[in-house]
Amino acid sequence: MYPSSFWGAKWKEAIPVGNGVVGASVYGGVYKETVLLNHADLWTQGITAELPDVSDKLRSTRELLAQGKAEVADHVIAQSLKDAGYNAEHALPLPLGDLHIIMDQSKGFEDYSRTLDMETGEVSVSWLEGRIRYERVLFVSRSDDVIIYELSCSEPDHISCILKFDVHGNGEPEQFKTALERSLSESKQSYGEDNYLYYAVKNDNGMDFGAVARVELDGGSITNKNGSLQIQEANRVLIYIRLFVNGARQECWQELKSGLNSMTSDYFTLLERHASEHSRLFHAMKFNLHAPDRDRYNEEYLMDAYKGKQSLALMEKMWSFGRHLLISSTREGGQPCHLYGLWCGEYNALWAFHMVNLNLQMIYWQALSGNMPELLLPVFDYMEDKLEDFRTNAKRLFGCRGIFVPAPTTPESGLLKITYPHIIHWISGAGWIAQFYVKYYQYTLDEDFLRQRTLPFLYETALFYEDYFTIGEDGFIVISPSISPENTPSNYVKQSNLDGYESGGVMETTMNATMDYAVAKEVWTSLVNLAPIAGMYGDEVAKWNEMLARIPAYQTNEDGAIREWMHPGFDDNDQHRHLAHIYPLFPGSEIDMDSPPGQYNPFVKAVDNRANDRTLREQCAWSFMYIANAYARMGKGEEVIKSFEKLSKANLLSNLFTLCNDWRDMGLTFEMPAAPFQIDANMGWCAVVQEMLVLSSPGKIRVLHALPQSWSQGKAGPMLAHGSIEVTLEWDLSNKEAQVELCATKIDQTIELIVGDQRTKIELKAQIPSVFKYEL
Repeated sequence: MYPSSFWGAKWKEAIPVGNGVVGASVYGGVYKETVLLNHADLWTQGITAELPDVSDKLRSTRELLAQGKAEVADHVIAQSLKDAGYNAEHALPLPLGDLHIIMDQSKGFEDYSRTLDMETGEVSVSWLEGRIRYERVLFVSRSDDVIIYELSCSEPDHISCILKFDVHGNGEPEQFKTALERSLSESKQSYGEDNYLYYAVKNDNGMDFGAVARVELDGGSITNKNGSLQIQEANRVLIYIRLFVNGARQECWQELKSGLNSMTSDYFTLLERHASEHSRLFHAMKFNLHAPDRDRYNEEYLMDAYKGKQSLALMEKMWSFGRHLLISSTREGGQPCHLYGLWCGEYNALWAFHMVNLNLQMIYWQALSGNMPELLLPVFDYMEDKLEDFRTNAKRLFGCRGIFVPAPTTPESGLLKITYPHIIHWISGAGWIAQFYVKYYQYTLDEDFLRQRTLPFLYETALFYEDYFTIGEDGFIVISPSISPENTPSNYVKQSNLDGYESGGVMETTMNATMDYAVAKEVWTSLVNLAPIAGMYGDEVAKWNEMLARIPAYQTNEDGAIREWMHPGFDDNDQHRHLAHIYPLFPGSEIDMDSPPGQYNPFVKAVDNRANDRTLREQCAWSFMYIANAYARMGKGEEVIKSFEKLSKANLLSNLFTLCNDWRDMGLTFEMPAAPFQIDANMGWCAVVQEMLVLSSPGKIRVLHALPQSWSQGKAGPMLAHGSIEVTLEWDLSNKEAQVELCATKIDQTIELIVGDQRTKIELKAQIPSVFKYEL
């Protein structure tokens, strides 16, 4: 008997497209095609309850930690929530449904292809049957908010097919269906009428969701039968599809039908309108390594990786694919991209939420340097929509002002819902998200954003720190309880497998995690530097400077690596995928290559300790890209390539989606029965590439600092740097030459440009490009 995971596997290997709100996954079948449909606002099974006030338990938790009883302290607040009867669940993304296209029985196909044009967001499936060429093309319009699907063939009167909507995965055996799937199937209504196809299902909140398709034929005939549309002997078929969520089916059907009925544009006109938006974002930056083998199939690139060869074409394509995914899964006014993007094909998807202890950040790291700052706006909208919930978390869990952002959230609520200790006690979520607020201002110089959004979010974060932190006898800040995300000190490790982590079987509650100090330091430093620019919080600056002075210096281990916990009771554990303690180096910017060796080298050593071959069985897709980003920050291009190689061998499907771990158990990642779908590493690849080429901070731009030898020639840009400066690069290692073009898009400014060992002070005039040539 097949396992249940078998029946839903195809969606992971589909081709993904989307417009930031609606996603479509094209399977690519010849006889029976399936297009999985998703909507960013469609979620199910969330339970939101009133969060009990357990803030009185913080004192006893701290007392136990101070007494060295961390394992007892670990469960105090979690048990109190349980004792209070707290019952809450995060919602899950809900697949909206499948569109099926069933052709006349195939006589056998030849010359099959399934391709994605990442520049336009269009997917094409093509094949030959005898002398006849069939093609299906689809895109999700960013400009018209409609899915457009066209079927064509090279001979007239040869398209005969059945079109129907169904609940996603409805063809799997009954014994493998969840209660949710059975409920959805029971409430399903799908039928054809004239040239329209209607579909609706009831969600667990009593509201309907579904779709309407309008079908236009060139030649042939269309009839309605058994809830489907049957097409006979058409020359061409054009399908317009719109989706709805959280409505009443009859009303939504009529509204969607009216909108679709008014659409008169043909496929190419609609594609041109959509592509103007999608391509504008996609081409806001370009990356070209002059790869000689771009026309090969993905499987060939993967075989090269298995043989130890890293194709330049794969590096280019992975960068393009991650960029396509971010553009397709996020847009202003919509939801942020979560770990499944807009392409979830499971009803109980593992980790399908916004996880801010690394994953959400990795998804969006590419946006600013990749010259797509507008794609970050949904993250800010999402966080600000939940501020009241975040304030409730801070007050009722810890008795603090300000905001507490839990590591995982989903759109229906910002309240803490997962009550494992390692979620409750990690307090740096708001501070890490605040980095995006600061960087957005620094990259765009949008002063309205600074006043209205950056500084208020920083202020709420700082309020929480002010109340949560205590002062030790030595005058320095004590952070208790404190978590270094998902890691257990080595002197407390009992079981370190992933199952133990998920069940709460490991002990992560500690004191004085290095990351917590680093994030707080970054928040207060940003407030001190930025508040005077906006003329805000003038009376608070002295207090923030005093708190900064109370942050102790970072500590090192005997091997010279930065300590993960700045407390003698907790020993480092390098057998882990997270690198939270290197935050001052990456993704922070407190430490960089210009820092004194005594400050810089311990962070280099910490990264090396996590990146060596002894830790392979603790790694996953996103950790390979986290390590790669850190090495790019350090200018170690050859080490970056090693991370690319590991990811290519272990975590890539043939459509180039990344899975969390190596499901084949080839020894390169941790073990799990199945590999969860995660696109954070796809996005992280883009960030790594950009980090290798340009590293900026206010007043300083370093370029081409992490070029590996295999990148012998290339062009890239315009990338966005601090100060709203666009950077375009061209290099040739064989001729030892590089060209750097800088353009300050908003204001005149002076910057230091660093190319290798060469440092140049440059005066930039707004809107006037400046070109510089360097010998490498």
